[in-house]
Amino acid sequence: MKKQEYAIVDIETTGGNASGSRITEIAIIIHDGTKITDRWESLVNPQKEIPLPIFALTGINNEMVQNAPIFDDISEKVLEMLTDRIFVAHNVNFDYSFVRHQLEQAGFKWTAKKLCTVRATRKIRPGLSSYSLGNLCNTLDIPVNGRHRAGGDADATAILFSRLLVWDEEGEMAKMIKKTAQDQRLPPNLPPADFEQLPEKPGVYYFYNEVKKVIYVGKAINIKKRVASHFSGHKITPQRQNFLRDIHAISFEVCGTELMALLLECTEIKNLWPAYNRALKRFEAKFGLYQYEARNGYKYLAIGKLNKFQACTEVFNSEFDAINLLRNLTEQFDIDYRFCKYSRPEEGEFIQKKDISELPDVESHNERIENAIDFLIKGRPSFGIIDKGRTPDERSCIWVENGHFYGMGYIATDIAIAEPSELKDYVTQYRSSNYIMQLISSYAAKYPGKVFSNGSKKIK
Repeated sequence: MKKQEYAIVDIETTGGNASGSRITEIAIIIHDGTKITDRWESLVNPQKEIPLPIFALTGINNEMVQNAPIFDDISEKVLEMLTDRIFVAHNVNFDYSFVRHQLEQAGFKWTAKKLCTVRATRKIRPGLSSYSLGNLCNTLDIPVNGRHRAGGDADATAILFSRLLVWDEEGEMAKMIKKTAQDQRLPPNLPPADFEQLPEKPGVYYFYNEVKKVIYVGKAINIKKRVASHFSGHKITPQRQNFLRDIHAISFEVCGTELMALLLECTEIKNLWPAYNRALKRFEAKFGLYQYEARNGYKYLAIGKLNKFQACTEVFNSEFDAINLLRNLTEQFDIDYRFCKYSRPEEGEFIQKKDISELPDVESHNERIENAIDFLIKGRPSFGIIDKGRTPDERSCIWVENGHFYGMGYIATDIAIAEPSELKDYVTQYRSSNYIMQLISSYAAKYPGKVFSNGSKKIK
């Protein structure tokens, strides 16, 4: 039986992601599990400018690579040295993504089992202050000849790898190399214990960076499965690579239902504004219905963009919806159109224009405005949603008051609720938003049997 061999790889590049950057230097060291048996390195012409910050880090400039081979010219040599060997690197996914991408561009389909010496060292020598290659070399007295050069870093990684083989009394590296090993997919800075503790239940999960700041919030029906999906695949975009590199810890909160998880995710994103959450921002309302009183004593209704420093009566996803509501209110309550303001006067027949006809009586006009606002506010429903809890001994509850999300929480199954408004005593208050109310309203319409409102049966 052929002895397993390892290809210890280090590369230098023009930037941090494989899709937009190129390799400028590569070193490959072959290790048979006992000793080094072969070594090769080469500068590579990236066929693009090397940025000054990269030159400052590596010392490799445009002149040095001008006459070096392009990657296509060395691709067969690289493939030969990597084939049928375990791909080993410090922060392996970075080097692997570049090599795989450039081999693919050269016409070669190649994949390999991977071993990350960052993760292996965390397992075999836990508790060190830092697992960067430079700091490990200082801590473990590993000599480095040419830091931030492919050859020097590959030599240091090979020494670290040899020592790990000796220290690995529990066979941790063999477990990591298995094709099905979860560690192969985990980000390099994430402790495996953080992933292993994740439950297979609905809830919300949080990714943290190195300084324990939340950088991403997500929701899931199955937390563990959803988190694992973030780490699968071979996307090489800079956003994905930076995202994975920034994940240093995970926490979670189990929820009773997917709806509870959705609402918690929305409120947490609104509170924390994590760097990698972008999708929900497009669902936020953009316009509002405002009321104000002018110096002449007349009250006005106005449509405008939402302003966090100014309270509004109603919010809208689009200006079109807002203007339609304003039009309907003027017709329903006989409001003089001259007291309605909005940002697009070209909206068909509903336009503002100079009109010198007699203005209506102030008191009767203002009363119409107040009646219209009263109609909007009183027309908003108050209700609860009762659903399954996190355990058989509890139920989840959501309370909506006057058309706005009030809060959510959990209530023991042995507590009887006579009036819907009593649910307020069992929920934690959260900020409402237009998107959250869309989620709740859709759920209530789909599952009317879970809605608890005036006229509903007492909950036992």
